[in-house]
Amino acid sequence: MQKVLYVGLDVHKVSISVTVAEDGREGATSFIGAVPNTPAALSKLSKRLGKDGHRLEFCYEAGFCGYGIYRQLTGLGHGCTVAATSLIPRKPGERIKTDRRDSQKLAILHRSGDLTRVWVPDEGHEAMRDLTRARMDASMHLMRARQQLLAFLLRHGRTYDTGKHWTQRHRSWLAGQTFDQPAHQIVFQDYLEAVWTTQERRDQLVGRISTMVADWTMGPLVEALRGLRGLDLISAATFVAAIGDLARFESARHLMAYLGLVPSEQSSGERIRRGGICRAAIRVTVRIASP
Repeated sequence: MQKVLYVGLDVHKVSISVTVAEDGREGATSFIGAVPNTPAALSKLSKRLGKDGHRLEFCYEAGFCGYGIYRQLTGLGHGCTVAATSLIPRKPGERIKTDRRDSQKLAILHRSGDLTRVWVPDEGHEAMRDLTRARMDASMHLMRARQQLLAFLLRHGRTYDTGKHWTQRHRSWLAGQTFDQPAHQIVFQDYLEAVWTTQERRDQLVGRISTMVADWTMGPLVEALRGLRGLDLISAATFVAAIGDLARFESARHLMAYLGLVPSEQSSGERIRRGGICRAAIRVTVRIASP
């Protein structure tokens, strides 16, 4: 019978701490050390651990390093789990946290089957996700640039009361603003150009998303979601890029729990205490819906 080694990887920008747990409830656990976070070092590590014909099952936490490690290890024929960080069991009394202990914990939890794997998108889906995130970042930068311009004008008693902001009439009103102090005029022009530049960047990203959705594998799902009230092309594409394939959820309840839209609850005996939804879900909803 082929022996299985469970390999816990605590991934950082420069290095990866490695712990190996042998198969079985009482299997030995050994800390291998830290290796460079490079494809060459990972390939060398996998050859070293699998030289005796062992089956390797790697795991690491989902984080800032993305899915490059997952794709490399699975491409080499090994198993790999990207674990959901928020669902990793933690003991309340743990007061020491090191890279070595983190990798050891991952290896042991992976061996016992206590890790919850995240859905790993393919490269095309991840690219579309990055594109929609760039659009969201541009929208946030545009919002901040507009706030800075309006705050500067308010400090100098310039308010627009004849309609909504950022309409064509408002743009004409902005173009007619002048200041006696040269420094104030420089600041005003700088803020105004920042608004137009960030708006152009946002609009270009919106156009590119609209063009690329047609060739995206999730394009039919995006078009189907557009049939719902309140969802346009960009909102639907952003939602699908962030969530992925909806078929992986067993029911609508599982999807709502994943999105953080299920209220929290702490009830015991006769005491019942229910909280609100996840604040992160509110922030993400606002960013998706932002123009």
